[in-house]
Amino acid sequence: QVQLVESGGGLVQAGGSLRLSCAASGRTFSTWAMGWFRQAPGKEREFVTAISWSGDSSSANSVKGRFTISRDNAKNTVYLQMNSLKPEDTAVYYCAVNVRWSRIRTTNDGGIWGQGTQVTVSS
Repeated sequence: QVQLVESGGGLVQAGGSLRLSCAASGRTFSTWAMGWFRQAPGKEREFVTAISWSGDSSSANSVKGRFTISRDNAKNTVYLQMNSLKPEDTAVYYCAVNVRWSRIRTTNDGGIWGQGTQVTVSS
């Protein structure tokens, strides 16, 4: 069974940086799209950014220019470099994988979720 494990979350001051990692294990495929969602208290889970197997990426407007997604297909790992962090970025960040590029860019229907990692940005 495929498992996703996130790491790298923590507490950081506004303007700081964090790098999240998500390692996939089990029966995985390099052609799967991989991405990140986040959920703040009292809010619905929202799409943050995703990357296709070929390296094409898509990001929410709220993080463009600040967050960068990358992947290492050989390691079945996706990364999220977060710079210029804002208090509004505080949330639990979830790694996700999906066979369909269109689905991971919306709600990750039929995909797989990681357990989440907390990111807290102080003002």
